[in-house]
Formats: sequence, C-alpha cells, structure tokens
Amino acid sequence: MNKSKQEIAIQQSNKDDPEEKMVADAKQNPQAFAVIYDRYVNQIYRYLLSHVGNSTEAQDMTSQVFLSALDRFSSYQHKGHFAAWLFTIARHKWMDYFRQDHRELPLEAVANLPSKEDPHLDTLNREEILMIRRAVFELPEEDQELIRLRFVARLNFAEIALILGCKEEAAKKRVYRLLARLENEMEVRNG
Repeated sequence: MNKSKQEIAIQQSNKDDPEEKMVADAKQNPQAFAVIYDRYVNQIYRYLLSHVGNSTEAQDMTSQVFLSALDRFSSYQHKGHFAAWLFTIARHKWMDYFRQDHRELPLEAVANLPSKEDPHLDTLNREEILMIRRAVFELPEEDQELIRLRFVARLNFAEIALILGCKEEAAKKRVYRLLARLENEMEVRNG
C-alpha cells in the first residue's frame, strides 16, 4: 500500500517533534498516555496550586484535568502545541472551581511552591522574595495569570498565546512589559 506524501510528511514530522510523537503514540496505544501524564503533571499541579493554594484541591483538580484530557483525547488534533490544549483544560477546571463559590488565592499565598527547579530563588534573600511576591500580588488578575502561565506553568509564548487567544508576539510583549514594570517597581521600592 502506497503512502501519500502527506502521510510521509506527518511521519517525518513525528520524528522531528517529540511532543507530536508522544501524542501519536498515545493515540495508537492508550497506555502511552502515561508518558503525557508524567511529562505534564507537575506543571499542571503547580499552575492549579498557584490558583487555589490548597495541595489537596490542586491534586484533585490535576486528576480532573487529565481525566478530561483522556476523555477528549480522541478528538484532539495536534497542531504543535499540546501543552496549550492541556492548560486550556486546566484553566477551565480552575474556572469551574472558582464558579462554585471558591475564593481564588493570590499568587502571594502560594509561598511553598517547590523551588528545587528554581536555583535563582535560592540565591535571593528572603526579604527580596517577599518584596517580589508583594509586587506580584498587587498586579491585576490578568497580569498574575501571565506570571502563572510563564513562570509557574513554564509555558512558551506560543502556548500562552493559544491559551489567552492572542498572537504569540502579543503574549511575548505583554510578559516582557509586565517584567519591565515589575523591575521598575522593585527599583523604586529599593530606593
């Protein structure tokens, strides 16, 4: 049986894009979804924990995200940004949680996020960390969400753009402007 040029191109791109290969493998073998889970579970958990501030609830919501993703997985069409699709589900789970009359916690309330992966935080003194948290806490919610998506969830700009429904360049500009504004505020606070 001859393969079309499109099928050959898709197979070649699967080899070049580990995420696409991971998705294709999971579509062929549902047990391979565990690889997706292992790759994204910590990011999703940290993101949800930054919203709810409660480990048990964040774990429960993380499970719900992956169950929803598994339920919808057969209809997923890979277009290069699986993480954006997964985090869109996570955002919807968080919004559902919030609508159920739960109060969202500000980013500042999540003081004990794991920092093993953040060697920069280990070098900052405690006072600087508290000042940064206060500055982030004072941001509008939409700016806090940018911080969550970029630095807590560790998404790239293309993924952030897909989640927020804007262009990649716009997402990048928003993050960089926000960081510049935070830096200026920190300089003013430090005198």
